[in-house]
Amino acid sequence: MSRAQAGHMDLARHVEDWRPPDTDHADVIAARRVRELAATLDIDESFADGDALPALWHWLFFLDWPKGSELGADGHPRDGVFLPRIPNRRRMFAGARLTIAAPLVIGEAATRHAQVMKTSVKHGRSGDLLFVTVRSQYRQRDREVLVEEQDLVYRSDDGSATPFARPSEPLGPQTTPWVSHPHVDSPVLFRFSALTANAHRIHYDEPYATGVEGYPGLVVHGPLLAVYLAELARRNGPTTGLSGFEFQLRRPVFVGDQFRVQGTPADDGRSASLAVVSGAATTHVTATARYA
Repeated sequence: MSRAQAGHMDLARHVEDWRPPDTDHADVIAARRVRELAATLDIDESFADGDALPALWHWLFFLDWPKGSELGADGHPRDGVFLPRIPNRRRMFAGARLTIAAPLVIGEAATRHAQVMKTSVKHGRSGDLLFVTVRSQYRQRDREVLVEEQDLVYRSDDGSATPFARPSEPLGPQTTPWVSHPHVDSPVLFRFSALTANAHRIHYDEPYATGVEGYPGLVVHGPLLAVYLAELARRNGPTTGLSGFEFQLRRPVFVGDQFRVQGTPADDGRSASLAVVSGAATTHVTATARYA
């Protein structure tokens, strides 16, 4: 048996009987929190009770706030219902798929039912990886309005930092009809972390991000990049709104990197292809938006 095969079996052994229970949460889609994210994103748009919540902004709600003593050295919770029991666990957000029957309504109560749909172990360049898909169903006004499937990736950390490099080339010319250039600095990351209850130190603790995790700087949240993509699709697409959105995170973006959020609508106007790019041809996130 090869070393890779042995590692694969070892990681699989840790989760072979892992069957976390479904969870249910209730929350109110509070206008104040929506306005706080709008301010963080520098969006000059008012939001009030009765308005539609923009796609992906539901990440502001249904949050868990464990005690500080329950966090690990990286700032993530040590334990949790949907956190697999693997040693020295490191977590990565790989992407998500959303089906939107109707937008959540600001100012009203909503519920979320979440469950682990599947797990699988694969061997990658950095070692064995555990893929976990979590499905969440959101209900409001006694109807299902949103279904989201998130793909999360975990690996067992051996204590060594993984080297990452910044783009070495200048940002290439714009070739798409839709474009935005978000300004992302450490205060933006800090505020987004607070709004989404994300205590991972790679987003606000530069000595930890560079010295322990091996990044060249603070890491821009993958969900934040996804929000920028969804906002580009919302602002440029038809007024019917989004009926679906999916994205895949490919490479991290760091504070100080020059990057662009861009998109191209389909000829029929029913969908759009989007991406976060840097350098001459480096793609960090890809996404597809579908319209109602």
